[in-house]
Amino acid sequence: MSEEIVLSVDRLAMHFGGIKALNDVSLNIKRNSISALIGPNGAGKTTVFNCLTGFYSATGGTIKLNARGKSTDVVKVLGEPFELGDFISPPKLLSRIYYKMFGGTHLVNRAGLARTFQNIRLFKEMSVVENLLVAQHMWINRNMLAGVFNTRAFRKAESQALDHAFYWLEVVDLVDCANRLAGELSYGQQRRLEIARAMCTRPQIICLDEPAAGLNPQETEALSRIIRLLRDEHDLTVLLIEHDMGMVMSISDHIVVLDHGLVIAQGGPEAIRSDPKVIAAYLGAEEEELV
Repeated sequence: MSEEIVLSVDRLAMHFGGIKALNDVSLNIKRNSISALIGPNGAGKTTVFNCLTGFYSATGGTIKLNARGKSTDVVKVLGEPFELGDFISPPKLLSRIYYKMFGGTHLVNRAGLARTFQNIRLFKEMSVVENLLVAQHMWINRNMLAGVFNTRAFRKAESQALDHAFYWLEVVDLVDCANRLAGELSYGQQRRLEIARAMCTRPQIICLDEPAAGLNPQETEALSRIIRLLRDEHDLTVLLIEHDMGMVMSISDHIVVLDHGLVIAQGGPEAIRSDPKVIAAYLGAEEEELV
């Protein structure tokens, strides 16, 4: 497994008025690894995901994504606030204006990071395969004239997009559901479809927000196999938030523990399992009582 860092977070902060949801969060995610972000309810886990993926613009800190052969400053591409020094540096000012106008979550995804959501966000009135085709808009021929004249390049791009969609349907065992409406699928199937849709954006790192929530033990085991497959056969990096500790301990290479917006522990499953600070956070006891 490569030791290269694909995602580096340094002193991340997120404040909502006077509420400090995150305070000085730092972590590094290695390429081609499975990492888990865990902690009690309200610890700030989804807030971290929202900052990493561009749904929140962090109050402070840096987020560096090293994917697709380049380094992307996530905070920068979301559009940073103007500073006094910008007005004496025209290149810096123009860069800020550009990202203020055109920056956003789409640039984070384009840089190689995709995500799923705690509350499933599929296009439920579209078919399963259409959900996967629409996720590939950046990778297909969008030239209007090519579509009007149905050129060979346009047909080839459409065929490749369809092949890619069915590939991921096979990975998540949903080929038989390709033409069903996404909203008609079972809860577990919708969870797997959301992962397939994220994979159709061709990411190098995927953030899964509580992917096992609401699944039965058999579905959870199937999900664990899919996550391992993403790492082992597709060179993908996986970062997940999860409350199922059995699943976390069985599939994770690295675990980061968050409590009240702070990182209280990081390490492998065995180290985290026996860490007094982690036990105190989950049991609500004072650390001294557990030593």
